[in-house]
Amino acid sequence: MEIKDQLTPTTLSSHFDHTVLKADATPQMISALCAEAIQLNCAAVCVNPVNLSIAVRDLEGTGVMPITVVGFPLGAVPASWKAVETRRAIDMGAREIDIVMNIGHFLSDSDASRGLFEECSTVIKAAGEIPVKVIIETALLSPELIRLAAKICTDAGAAFVKTSTGFAARGASLEDLAAISLGIHDSQGPKSVATRIKASGGIRTLEQTLAMIAGGANRIGSSNTVTILRDFASLYAAKVAR
Repeated sequence: MEIKDQLTPTTLSSHFDHTVLKADATPQMISALCAEAIQLNCAAVCVNPVNLSIAVRDLEGTGVMPITVVGFPLGAVPASWKAVETRRAIDMGAREIDIVMNIGHFLSDSDASRGLFEECSTVIKAAGEIPVKVIIETALLSPELIRLAAKICTDAGAAFVKTSTGFAARGASLEDLAAISLGIHDSQGPKSVATRIKASGGIRTLEQTLAMIAGGANRIGSSNTVTILRDFASLYAAKVAR
């Protein structure tokens, strides 16, 4: 059975973090984003920290989570700073945190595995019970390093390994998801079974979305959520009508 035949509009919408992270996002755009996410029953709204208070306010009392990013989009921030940023975001009402790992250190350090583990552990400890997604920016890594990074993030207790910021040369690919999945399964940590995959970056169509879910993505980050879900609703209605 194809993945499109296993989904309903409700189950598909629950995969989405409806997202606006561009620099020119206005408060009005964030409120519109939240209204769309509520109407569509998305999992969450993902915004930059400066817009988090708007999302928290507009999503209060709904089933949609306000979430934000940390160390975004470069990851070139000390882990201790990311921990402070994480705590501040949670105090403001964030219910999930998406952090960017220190990519440069991971690519160059002689003890990269230990450095990434310590970075993730520091932020995850600061987050407490709030789930942390770690963005590993797959466009900058080889498949082998994607697999290694995913394993380390899983060992550290990340709730999700996330593909991309959307600011690199490319977004998520099915090959990225395969490498992340292998890394998660490599982990011997106690949370290896719980760690999931978030695909983000360049996901603009229903076809891409369905391929990502079939490829193992549990969550989708996209700014094109409305179009994707409307396209699926039309497809689903036609199927039901037959």
